[in-house]
Amino acid sequence: MLVTGGAGYVGSVVVDELLSRGHRVRVLDSLIHGAVPSLLHAWSDRQFEFVQGDIRDRAVVRAALRDVSAIVHLAAIVGDPACARQPTLAKEVNLEGTRMLLQEAEATGVGRFVFASTCSNYGRRDNGALATEEVELAPVSLYAETKVAAELDLLARSDGPATCCLRFATVYGASPRMRFDLTVNEFTRDVGLGTDLVVFGEQFWRPYTHVRDAAQAVVLALESPLETIAGNVFNVGDTQENYRKRDIVELLKQRVPSASIDFVHKDEDPRDYRVSFEKINAQLGFRADRSVSDGIDEVMALVRSGIISDPYAAVYRN
Repeated sequence: MLVTGGAGYVGSVVVDELLSRGHRVRVLDSLIHGAVPSLLHAWSDRQFEFVQGDIRDRAVVRAALRDVSAIVHLAAIVGDPACARQPTLAKEVNLEGTRMLLQEAEATGVGRFVFASTCSNYGRRDNGALATEEVELAPVSLYAETKVAAELDLLARSDGPATCCLRFATVYGASPRMRFDLTVNEFTRDVGLGTDLVVFGEQFWRPYTHVRDAAQAVVLALESPLETIAGNVFNVGDTQENYRKRDIVELLKQRVPSASIDFVHKDEDPRDYRVSFEKINAQLGFRADRSVSDGIDEVMALVRSGIISDPYAAVYRN
């Protein structure tokens, strides 16, 4: 298995899951966020190999694909702020890099291509209905636009690898490459450490999923029969795990009643959506093991443990 972006927040957990199931894993990662120790847990495993390189470098990609039967493509400039800050890089990595990787995968006979996409593709659902994989996409950020364009490229191919797009809900939970710029993790860090929490647009909806459940969905996409995943799109999460920010705050206040919370009301938000995850449940048998409530307990224990000396350090943000 080749895991691009395997040193990242989701990628490092995917690597852990694949190695635990006996797969040979090669990671290709540019370490764009620095030399974080997210893969130390895998380093002594004889089934693991690491290649530092850029997904835009065709020679590096070609070498990384040697003897590969399946790709998990996670490498990307992730999130609206990061893409808005470096729009040219975002387009080159998220779209052109994906196209080139697919071309090389076709040339080398890779059998399966699992692409990490996002539920942000749904943008805004004014009628409040749950978004399924069949609804019209309405990206409102450069990040989502690049993911939608890459999906269209992948799904339009009739030859080459069997392709599958996983639209992840907003991810949370502990990871070897920890991030505190994700809603649940950020809110929990601030409340857990007694910092004033400022919440913008508390009434808008998002779906959420634990990073371990996201990794399990990747494993399912790799191990399910080809005819089940080929040319398919799956939302990754749990239909019961759609929350407004105010709902997350209420869960936090149950644990820390004295928490200082400041709501900054916003009448408009370009992203406001609830998502259905019935398809991945019905077709792949996916079931989330963890809830946002579980994630809050997990992250609060983490930030209070002292294992992370400074949860506000820049290394924990994209």
